[in-house]
Amino acid sequence: MKAANDVVITGVGIVTSQGVGVAPHIAMLTAGETPSVVVETERFAPYPVHPLPAIDWSAQIAKRGDQRQMENWQRLGVFSAGLALDDAGLKDDAEACGTMDMIVAAGGGERDIAVDSLIVDEGLKRNDREHLLNEKLTTELRPTLFLAQLSNLMAGNISIVHKVTGSSRTFMGEEAAGISAVETAFARIKAGQSSHTLVGGALSAERLDIILLVEALQAHATGPWHPLWSRGEGEGGGIILGSIGAFLVLESRDHAEARGAHIYATIDAVGGDRGHREDGRLEARLDRLSAAAPAEDTVVFSGASGLAALAAQERTWLEKRFPHAPVRGYSGAVGHGIEAQFPLGLALAALALDAGAVVPPFDPSEPPMTRAPKHAIVTTLGHGRGEGVAVLTAHAGTGAEELSS
Repeated sequence: MKAANDVVITGVGIVTSQGVGVAPHIAMLTAGETPSVVVETERFAPYPVHPLPAIDWSAQIAKRGDQRQMENWQRLGVFSAGLALDDAGLKDDAEACGTMDMIVAAGGGERDIAVDSLIVDEGLKRNDREHLLNEKLTTELRPTLFLAQLSNLMAGNISIVHKVTGSSRTFMGEEAAGISAVETAFARIKAGQSSHTLVGGALSAERLDIILLVEALQAHATGPWHPLWSRGEGEGGGIILGSIGAFLVLESRDHAEARGAHIYATIDAVGGDRGHREDGRLEARLDRLSAAAPAEDTVVFSGASGLAALAAQERTWLEKRFPHAPVRGYSGAVGHGIEAQFPLGLALAALALDAGAVVPPFDPSEPPMTRAPKHAIVTTLGHGRGEGVAVLTAHAGTGAEELSS
C-alpha cells in the first residue's frame, strides 16, 4: 500500500567504466548478453583496474577554477551528483536545491603522489626530515589541493557548484560509509524529517595510494581480469577496483508526486550492521537485514567485492536465502567502488526495475533470467567489515510489473 512518506528514487547520477549517465547503464542492463568489461591492465600492473570513461567535466562543473581545485575523486563526486540532480529535474530549481539535504560517503581524500614521492626521495638524502617535511608541504603542495583532501569538502564542493544548501552530512568508513549514508537518508525521509535528499559517493580507483592500501591487505587481484565469482587465491585477493561515481535523489512519495517526478522505484527497507563474522554471525545478521525481502519475482544485485573467501561465503548465503532469485554481481562488470558500492547497487537496481530489464548475467556462473523482476535486493559486504541490504520494488505501472505479471 502506498504511503505519503514512502521513499522513492527520482534521480540517478552514475559514472562507471561502462559510461557516463543513465543511458549506457540501461543499455548494459537490457542488452541480453553479458556486458563487455573495460579494464586497464598495463598502467598499474600487476593490478587491473576499471578506469574512468571519457568525461567532459564542464558538463556539470562549469567553472575551470572549480575543476582545478579538485582532484578526480572530488570531480567525480560533484559530476555524478550533478547528473542525479539533472535526472531528477531539480538542477535548475533553486528553491528545491536550497532545501535539499545531502549525505555523502567519502574516503580519506586524495593525495598528491608526486609530492609524496618527492618527500620520500629527499628523505633518503637528508637527516633533518621534520624540517624537510615542513619545507616540501609549504612549497610543493598548493593550498587548494591540500584543502581538497578533507573528506567533507566533497559535500562542500557539491554545495558550491550545484547550490545544494540544506543540511549536510559526511560518513567515512569504506563500504559501511555508503551503507550508512543511504540508511540515514532513508530513515530521515521515512520519519518525515526530510522530503528530498541527495545521497551517494565516489571512488577514484586509478590511484597508487588506494591500490597500495588494498594490496597492503593482500586483497587486490593481480594479473589478468577474471569474472567475479571465479577469482581464486591464485590471482591475488580478488578485488578489482573501479572508478565510480554514484548519487541518488531520494524523495518522499508525497514530495515526488506533488512535482510530477518520474519515480524509478520504491525503497521498501534499508538496513546496515557490522560485527564479527565468525561462527555464523555474518549469516545471522544478513538474515535479519533481509527479513523484509520478498523471495519471488526478485533479482539480487550483489555488491560482493571480489575478495575470494568472502564472495564465496556471500554466494552460499544468497543461494540458500533466495534460491529462486538470480544473482548479479555488479563488481564484475564495473569494479568495486568501496564507499560508492552500495549507492551504485541501488542505482543499477532502480534502473533495472524501471526499464523492466531481463538483466543478463554479469558472470558466466550466474543463471539467466526468464522475466523482468518486480523486486530487487541490493547487498554490500564490506571487504573488512560492515554489511548492508536494501529492498526495492518497481514503481506501479512500469514495464517491469507488466512484463513479470
